[in-house]
Amino acid sequence: MTTSHDDLARRLRDAYTGGTVPPLRDGLEPTDAAGAYAVQEINTRFWEAQGRRIVGRKAGLTAKAVQVQLGVDQPDFGVLFDDMRVADGGTLDPAKCIQPKAEAEIAFVLGADLPSPDTTADQVAAAVATVHAAIEIVDSRIADWKITFADTVADNGSSAFFVLAGEGLPLAGLDLEGAAMEMTFDGEVVSTGVGAAALGNPLNAAAWLAQTLAARGEPLRAGDVLLAGALGPMAALRPGVRVETRIAGIGACSFTCGEA
Repeated sequence: MTTSHDDLARRLRDAYTGGTVPPLRDGLEPTDAAGAYAVQEINTRFWEAQGRRIVGRKAGLTAKAVQVQLGVDQPDFGVLFDDMRVADGGTLDPAKCIQPKAEAEIAFVLGADLPSPDTTADQVAAAVATVHAAIEIVDSRIADWKITFADTVADNGSSAFFVLAGEGLPLAGLDLEGAAMEMTFDGEVVSTGVGAAALGNPLNAAAWLAQTLAARGEPLRAGDVLLAGALGPMAALRPGVRVETRIAGIGACSFTCGEA
């Protein structure tokens, strides 16, 4: 008997405190997007009922190589809640993570709604209030990161926390595609990349996100934070490390992963 979406959602919620669980093969086929988003939605509504507040969305799987690896032809998304934000220069409690990794991204804060399922990258650009260097702390409730597309979608896009540069910039004049990224752990370079890694331009990833959410009746709104996808490889975190991301022409942000 196939495990219900409600049971899968409960299993993932319990994993936040009880530890990782096996891949969700008893209820989701590896590329079952509809079922995986149904599980994600159940937990989103559950957490909202618990008082958590949605402040934006994250795009994932924006690198073509990762899509090929997971056997899909599209990105995915997850929900950002207010309690997932770590202050720029702040501290992340490693006890709140299971198997965390950090990845550098470009983020947008919207100044206008994006209600159309036909939203273009140009329309996203017109709606952007500020552009920020960002770090996403990803995590997986699936044991050993042995994820398929369905696993990561159901697990809220393998999300955990995020950091935004305290000062954002207006979009005009910024080279998002060519922006070079460098992420360091205690000053040692652990990841490099470029803005074009996110679907050719982070605005393309944001447009896909806007289109997808509008079609689902959950359009992006003014004030929302959008994480547009990794610009380079993720790196596994360890307690005590200071993580910093610098994105040329856009800015920098950092956090410390608790105590050594």
